[in-house]
Amino acid sequence: MQYAAAEQAWYMPAAAAAPMAERAVARVERLASESAVVVFSVSSCCMCHAVKRLFCGMGVHPTVHELDLDPRGRELERALARLLGYGPGGAPVVPVVFIGGKLVGAMDRVMAAHINGSLVPLLKEAGALWL
Repeated sequence: MQYAAAEQAWYMPAAAAAPMAERAVARVERLASESAVVVFSVSSCCMCHAVKRLFCGMGVHPTVHELDLDPRGRELERALARLLGYGPGGAPVVPVVFIGGKLVGAMDRVMAAHINGSLVPLLKEAGALWL
């Protein structure tokens, strides 16, 4: 994936990179708590598009943060991987969904919740769905 801003953490000592990672996780948590449904996405990702369409099809309009359009997108992506428990260089992180400020997870968790019927109650509880 290409990002608008060049990666800058490569030259930082580990001691300086740790606080940056903490700030990125705090930023993700802050952004996730600002709306009932938040999707962290990459604009060219087909799975991201699918999860956004799922919510729109249900009448839910999530707040979407496109990481490839954010100058700090790389930092946020690493923070999301950390929250999901992925190691560095692992599987693609996005899409990542938060409902009611709580981490639901990646596409697999969202689809599992949709199929087993637990997604609608989560959306109602968060105030994103009124049916």
